[in-house]
Amino acid sequence: MSTGTSTFVIRWINFLTMLIAVAVICFGVWMSIHHDGCRKSLTLPVLGLGAFILLISLIGFMGALKNIAALLWIYLVVLCLVLIAILVFTVLAFIITNNGSGHAAPGLKYKEYQLKDYSSWFLKQLNNTQNWERLKSCLVKSEDCNNLPKKYKNLKQYKLAKLTPIEAGCCRPPSECGYPAVNASYYDLSFHPISTNKDCKRYKNSRAIKCYSCDSCKAGVAQYMKTEWRVVAIFNVVLFVVLSMIYFVGCCARRNASRNLSKT
Repeated sequence: MSTGTSTFVIRWINFLTMLIAVAVICFGVWMSIHHDGCRKSLTLPVLGLGAFILLISLIGFMGALKNIAALLWIYLVVLCLVLIAILVFTVLAFIITNNGSGHAAPGLKYKEYQLKDYSSWFLKQLNNTQNWERLKSCLVKSEDCNNLPKKYKNLKQYKLAKLTPIEAGCCRPPSECGYPAVNASYYDLSFHPISTNKDCKRYKNSRAIKCYSCDSCKAGVAQYMKTEWRVVAIFNVVLFVVLSMIYFVGCCARRNASRNLSKT
């Protein structure tokens, strides 16, 4: 690849990457505005990733524009570290999210989740008292359970609903308890549980209690986190491929810049 071609390619690739970085930052801002406190865990990483990509792109763009070998060296070293970090995180994310899936229950359109099915990393995080108290207080303040009566006006609609993992695990007792549902937010607890599951005793109809202390709620959160992590992992695979291509083009531009410097 000639000097002009390599620098031209890396210049415009990094210009496009800067536009992508701006889009990522805008997406992070949108997440912070539209997501409640329980779902803002990815906001700062998204904003940080966008800002970091923007910084790297600016370094690569200026290095190619001014044909400065030192800037291209910095650009390539940092980009290489980013590629390694993305690769490590992606592999770990796929390993962590490999376990765990829902179980179909008779008469339900949605699945129920069991904490024991998930990876040891999830179990360690969710069984940590301090971590769970923070998450639980966040869930209580959220509208996941409070909105169920508004979404499902009668018992028939509720029974045919496809609840989210958090709604299924935190807003209602496990189906194995056998509590008859009166409506979307109230169960007849005078019924004697047919199961020895401890969650049956933990569930209360109170908005502040529900099943937030249940293992089924932790499992619902684990399923939500698994889904989010898997989406991020897939995105990282695509990002890794794109950045790898940019990295190899950058190597060509740096080599040509070094050659031009040695000729002068």
